[in-house]
Amino acid sequence: MKIKLKIQQKIQIFIISASIIIYIAAVGYISFKARTMAYNDATEITDRYVHEAANEIKAKLDADLALVKTLADAFHVYKTMPNEQWQELFSNMYYKVFKNSPHIYSLWDSWELNAIDPEWNKPTGRYAMIYWRENGVIKNNFEYRSLDGDPALYSQIKTRKIPSIWEPYEDVFTEDKADKFLMTSLNAPIMENGKYIGIVAIDITLDRFQELVEEIKPFKGSYAFLLSNGGLIAGHPDKELLSKEISVLFPTDNSEYSIEKNIKEGKPLSYISKDENGVENYISYAPIFIGKTNTPWSIAISVPVNTIMADAIRNFRISLIVGIIGILLIVIVIAIIGKNITNPITKITDLLKKVAKGHIDEKMKIKIKSGDEIEEMAYALNQSVEGLNKKAEFANSIGKGILNEEFELLSNDDILGKSLLEMRASLVNAEEENKKRKIEDEKRTWTNEGLAKFGDILRQNNDNLEKLATEIIMNLIDYLKANQGGVFILNDDDKENIYFELLSAYAYDRRKFMQKQIELGEGLVGNCAIEKKTIYMTDIPQDYMEITSGLGGSNPGSLLIVPLKLEEEVLGVLEIASFNLFEKHEIEFVEKLAESIGSTLSSVRINIRTNELLKRSQQQAEEMASQEEEMRQNMEELQATQEESLRKSTEMEGLVEALNTSSFVIEYDLDGYIQSVNDYYLNLVGLSREEIVGTHHSLNMEFTAQQKDAYDNFWKELRAGKIQKETTKVKVNGKELVFAETYTPIRNEEGNVYKILKISTNITDYRT
Repeated sequence: MKIKLKIQQKIQIFIISASIIIYIAAVGYISFKARTMAYNDATEITDRYVHEAANEIKAKLDADLALVKTLADAFHVYKTMPNEQWQELFSNMYYKVFKNSPHIYSLWDSWELNAIDPEWNKPTGRYAMIYWRENGVIKNNFEYRSLDGDPALYSQIKTRKIPSIWEPYEDVFTEDKADKFLMTSLNAPIMENGKYIGIVAIDITLDRFQELVEEIKPFKGSYAFLLSNGGLIAGHPDKELLSKEISVLFPTDNSEYSIEKNIKEGKPLSYISKDENGVENYISYAPIFIGKTNTPWSIAISVPVNTIMADAIRNFRISLIVGIIGILLIVIVIAIIGKNITNPITKITDLLKKVAKGHIDEKMKIKIKSGDEIEEMAYALNQSVEGLNKKAEFANSIGKGILNEEFELLSNDDILGKSLLEMRASLVNAEEENKKRKIEDEKRTWTNEGLAKFGDILRQNNDNLEKLATEIIMNLIDYLKANQGGVFILNDDDKENIYFELLSAYAYDRRKFMQKQIELGEGLVGNCAIEKKTIYMTDIPQDYMEITSGLGGSNPGSLLIVPLKLEEEVLGVLEIASFNLFEKHEIEFVEKLAESIGSTLSSVRINIRTNELLKRSQQQAEEMASQEEEMRQNMEELQATQEESLRKSTEMEGLVEALNTSSFVIEYDLDGYIQSVNDYYLNLVGLSREEIVGTHHSLNMEFTAQQKDAYDNFWKELRAGKIQKETTKVKVNGKELVFAETYTPIRNEEGNVYKILKISTNITDYRT
């Protein structure tokens, strides 16, 4: 069952409930955001601390590694010195460096004997120089090592060939051997032409980094620790954990977050982990890239999550207390406001009930002076009652047929008033619409009758293009009550000269005979054909018609030019001029008619061309019969000619064979190089064809002084087509020969000289 509540009860229940829900949601959201922001700020501070610490440690280790690298590089400057000289020089240099670097525990180098001693030929063996401090005194020593083989650690160093930092290790620092310190070593190899020849290294204690780690406490309960590339703890507030493996101390975290893997790859890492007491800690790792080594270390900071969230929890409690107080104040305020709202609303509700029943009276107005929106509601309701009274009077006037009654809208949003005005306007416009409808029906009937009429015209005279055009333009001028017009048809018989021909023209109730051709793009007709769109003009100059339209006559009041198209192909242009203006439905009628005319023109042209082709094919058939008889006769003559040609060819082959067996035949190109030679000549000179073809005419020839002077002219005359005769002396293969030669230019089908034929006779034995 639905429970009925008064407005005041609804206000108290719904608004208070909604306020409580909204307030709880707001407080919850703000608290959540506060907790999230506090957590994010704390983690950001932690990450910044750990990266700053990483940069500080990196700077110190980079400086030490740069020192070692500089000492290693110095060898390349002094390697040309004698061993005793550069060893003394390096010893002095090591002493100064070691003295000025008190944080260095020891400085040492190692030189491969096979690199510094030419007489040493073993793969192992090295010379080492060591500096260390003992009771504040700097001491050094020189010794030979690895004479019988390298230890495992040194073998690994030799294979690295790049600077490196060692994993932390314990060493005894004091004389009583009781205090142990965690240490590491930085080394730089000495390379020569890609070959390892030695190393320079320093041993440093990690106590200064231990102090740095102990100072890093960004939050209460937080601590930092330093890790080597191999996962060993190199610095920690709890010194008992030094040199322990991270995988042993935090096996779960190492397995879940791949701590060792991320350290080796030099990647930052952060996560939340629980310790053995169940306390959540935020742990952030930052990589430490040391010089150009490939073994980055890492530093981490651990912060208890409770410490991070302490401020957020305190703020949440304060927000909760403030919220409860706020809700109590809201309940009191809403109760007072509800009472002030509901009393006037009750009066307004009574009035609305009367209006809902259709009762309208000037006495129904109410007076409320609350000075707020309820007073505005009462005023608006009074205005509505007054407006309804006026609308009722206006509706009665319309019902009586009085359509000129004045009526004023209450506002632009007075929908009922607008509806009444629209109803009156509809009644006024109804008769006008009926008149317009009759006019449109008359235009539609005129168009349909015209299309039917011209459909009959287009079906007739479809074998005579000129007669069809005449019928179209005569009837169209008459139907449109225009004054003159013309039909231009595309003439593309000559593909090089395409134009539009005035096939038929009609003016002032008589056919106008004239010959007119218009090129594509010429005047309005030519432009209409190119653009394939209707042109309608009403502002025409006095002399424009004669110049552009091609129809002549008086200046019309309007000009209509419509393309005759079939599938976007313009087959002609229809031009109509009138002293009167063309109406829109008349232009649309002509455009529709133009489509039918274009289709008919295409069919007529095809029929005409088909008839022409039929006549032409009949004529060609008769001509072919005559040509067949003539061809038969020509075939008989051709057969006789072929027989004669075969006989002459046989004779020619005999002559060529006789010539090759009795004379020396050689062919030259126009530059005098041999292209071919007969066997008779090859046998005479005792050379192969490959040795002769491609050689020049002048090779092996002995010229007289006169022949040398005339040699160029000799070939010029040959290229000009003149036969030349010469007696030449040649030395070939140890033989001296004399030839009587005839040079004949050979022409191609175009009559141009393209090679030279030489026929010669050996007259060596006939010389006087």
